[in-house]
Amino acid sequence: MSYQEIIKKIKPELEKTLNFLEGEITKIRTSRVSISLVENLQVDLLGQKTFLKQLGAISIPQARQILIQPWDKSYLEPIEKAISSSNIGGKAVVDKETIRISFPPLSEEFRKDLLRVLSEKKEQAKRTVRHWREEVWREIQEKERGGEIPEDDKFRAKDELQDLIDEYNKKIEEMVEKKKKEIIE
Repeated sequence: MSYQEIIKKIKPELEKTLNFLEGEITKIRTSRVSISLVENLQVDLLGQKTFLKQLGAISIPQARQILIQPWDKSYLEPIEKAISSSNIGGKAVVDKETIRISFPPLSEEFRKDLLRVLSEKKEQAKRTVRHWREEVWREIQEKERGGEIPEDDKFRAKDELQDLIDEYNKKIEEMVEKKKKEIIE
């Protein structure tokens, strides 16, 4: 197995890390609300957990408001209960056949908390990327010690591996910076 193949093996893992980070970032509230704040909330229906997005239509009529129109009126109370017990920062009000969630403007303190959470998510992603770099580097060194990879290739591999890691770290930074701007606005 060549060093290029060893390096290529971690690309899907790095992509998974990016996708996971992206999913986590979309759950962080900004000054404009997003459907992703509520769509994966677990609603308890007769002892069975169901995602909110499976129980009704979710829309955003205003920048700081989410409207949920359940497919069935019997879902209103369980949905309202799930929203109230969640930590999304909005107040749910049942209005005939819909639920409106109103979100207050972001306070400076809340923005700082969101930025701290965002920073933690970034660090988790970077830690995962570092972990994969170390795994591959360890494997390359073992192959070189075992005579499967020439010493020159080991150093080429180190450079190529670092280029790949730098590319993914840059993508992580770009994602986080974009979200940071949304939080601050």
